[in-house]
This record gives sequence, structure tokens and C-alpha cells, in this order.
Amino acid sequence: MVDDETGGGAAPCFAHLLVDGHNVDPGTARDVARFRRAERARLVAARALASQDREKATHALIEGLGQIIASRAGMSIAAYWPIRGEPDLRPWMSTAHAAGARVLLPVVVEKLAPLNFHAWWPDCRMSCGVWNIPVPIEGEAGVPDVVIAPLVGVDKALYRLGNGGGYYDRTLARMDPRPRIIGVGFAGCLLPTIYPMPWDVPMSEVLLSDGTYLER
Repeated sequence: MVDDETGGGAAPCFAHLLVDGHNVDPGTARDVARFRRAERARLVAARALASQDREKATHALIEGLGQIIASRAGMSIAAYWPIRGEPDLRPWMSTAHAAGARVLLPVVVEKLAPLNFHAWWPDCRMSCGVWNIPVPIEGEAGVPDVVIAPLVGVDKALYRLGNGGGYYDRTLARMDPRPRIIGVGFAGCLLPTIYPMPWDVPMSEVLLSDGTYLER
């Protein structure tokens, strides 16, 4: 998902712009949003890796996922279609599908609303969704047991810095029971803090391409 900051706006109309209507001090929220925009830009630029380095880092992530997720029949796993230099996990998605797991992709059905997750499989028909992100045409909606979320950054408390739209937080906050949430990203994206706000949902686990593995 791409940038759509929810932390700005004039004070009189600020509250309705916050994720799920959480009301916080407007000045604090603007400062946090400003910090996150700067860190997001820095980290997105940093993942413009040389092709050989990207291939090696992606392979390491795929191997790591294979060690922490036992894909099997009856399991539903939400992954993502890579954009803006995110790790390309499609080979792992194909392997999970071959093992019998149901692989899902996030679909924006309405801006500023929770995501849906629709079934994906290798060579399934796709169309351009919101922001031209490919989404399955025929796949039925499903509820994931595991959500793999791409990281722009992540802090030591496992709060995720994403692309700025708030879609994952908005979605995960409504899921009951909450799925296992695994944030994945390239090495170098670990931050001391992202200054979590009331609407931020932490990851259950984090896996980085240098082998870093964190869990709550």
C-alpha cells in the first residue's frame, strides 16, 4: 500500500482523519507523521539494492520463512504483491501453494477501509487494483491464519513502519482472533522506535534478511 498519511490536517478537522477515530494531540501526531515520512523515504531509498545483493537477501528471507512457517493444507496465509522495492516473496508463495496452503493477497475494496484478502495461485488472472497493485480476479475472499506484512521499517517493540496508508493496522485491529503477524524486510530497517500511536498494531514476529528474528 502506498503513502496516504493520516497524521496531517488542520486541528479542527483532525480527529476524523485519524485511524479508527483515535483522538490524540494534533501536534504530537503531526510530529510523529513528519518523523515517519522522513524515515520512510530514507529506508525506501536504502532498499534500492544491486541485483545480486537483492537476490541474496530475498533468498535468505525465503529460507527463513520456510523455517518459521510450516505451510500445509488447510492453512490460509496472506502474503503481498511486491511494490516499491519490497522483497519479492512470490517464489515462496508458489511453494506454499504447492504444499496445500491457501495463499491470499490483500485487496483494497474502499479507501480508508479495512483490507479484504483474496485467494491467489500461480498463473491466476490478475487485474490492476488501487494504485495499480495487481490483485486476483477470480480468487474468493478468505480469512488468514498468518499475515506476512512487508516492512519499510520496524522498531524494537515490533511496531511496523509501512507505506503510510494504515491499511494493515486498520485491518488487523478488527480481526478476532488476531492472526499470527510476521513482518518481513531487508536488513538495516530496524529502528529504536517509530513512536507508536494508539492505532498501531505490533507484529507477532519479525524476520529480516540478515537472519534477525524477533518475536513478542
